[in-house]
Amino acid sequence: MSLQEVRPGLEGVAVAETRLSNIDGDAGELVIAGFPVEELAANATYEESVFLLFEGRLPTETELSSFQSTLAAQRTLSDPVHTVLKDAANEGVTVMDALRMGIAVATIGHDLTVSKAQAKRLVSVVPTIVAAYWRYRMGKAAVAPREDLGHTANYLYMLSGEEPDPAAVRALETYLTTVIDHGLNASTFVARAIVSTESDLFSAVTGAVGSLTGPLHGGAPGPVLDMLQQVHETGDPAAFISERLAADERLMGFGHRVYQTRDPRAAVLERATRRLTSDDDDSTFFNTVERFEDVALRELAEHKPDRALKTNVEFYTAVLLHTIGIPRVLFTATFAVSRVGGWTAHCLEQHDANKIIRPASQYVGATDRTWTPISER
Repeated sequence: MSLQEVRPGLEGVAVAETRLSNIDGDAGELVIAGFPVEELAANATYEESVFLLFEGRLPTETELSSFQSTLAAQRTLSDPVHTVLKDAANEGVTVMDALRMGIAVATIGHDLTVSKAQAKRLVSVVPTIVAAYWRYRMGKAAVAPREDLGHTANYLYMLSGEEPDPAAVRALETYLTTVIDHGLNASTFVARAIVSTESDLFSAVTGAVGSLTGPLHGGAPGPVLDMLQQVHETGDPAAFISERLAADERLMGFGHRVYQTRDPRAAVLERATRRLTSDDDDSTFFNTVERFEDVALRELAEHKPDRALKTNVEFYTAVLLHTIGIPRVLFTATFAVSRVGGWTAHCLEQHDANKIIRPASQYVGATDRTWTPISER
């Protein structure tokens, strides 16, 4: 085989055809199964978004009702999963590690073939694992899922044990739909690569969660919130930003591997946060956020004119989830609650027209070595 051009990180290399989402990084556009993300997020429930990815079209009213019922019926965790989550809570493991453990144990009693049935089970069970573990970490009993609540409302209910506020449900629904799929990102690539070996969906999603655990993929919203809260307390975003840039430190929430313009998902989440912000405390914090973004974009353009450092999805993810009341430590896990829909859809797509994913590497090590006996080394 002739040597290929090495593209670190596989940047610019297409390894799959997909009908699930398309990113135009230059124009700043994201299309999910044919719909601009702005339109889908403004109208769809999470269940409609998952159905769209699985089936390639929006459901009828009857189909949606049946799909919702199927997902709701599969939310419950078995006793072995609860046992693992309780033990993990006693050990104080991270939420993402607990999610990985919970998904692996959730295979007990389930067929492991790659199928929509297993994809639905995973979509249903991930929120329950996250919520149950969080309750155990707080020293509380897990809240059993309710079949009469929608997917998003049930997640909030399991976290708090209280009937969720409709405005918070709608805001979180917007978030879950907005981030449900985003091309062949690291965790999605991992999931497809695992399924390409003819492995099962639970293994694929467990691998995806492992990928998401890395701070370069799923860890930015938490530090963004820390940064914004610090600035809110001082009331001086300009000084904070100048200090960071002078120290050549990264400004979290700005810049993206693909987008050369403002991340279109940031605009969706900004609008959702604005609708949700009502009381004085929230309004004051949101005003700080807007001021920070304005100053940051201006300073970044001046200090780094050769780089397209625009607002990315993590910036308003942090603000929206905080405003909803999602604990900071659950930000990445809540992302997984959404992205499991995209992961499983990609796995099904990979399975339907499979070829094992096996990229080449270019050897740059030593050559022409001869063996030296150990006595002569």
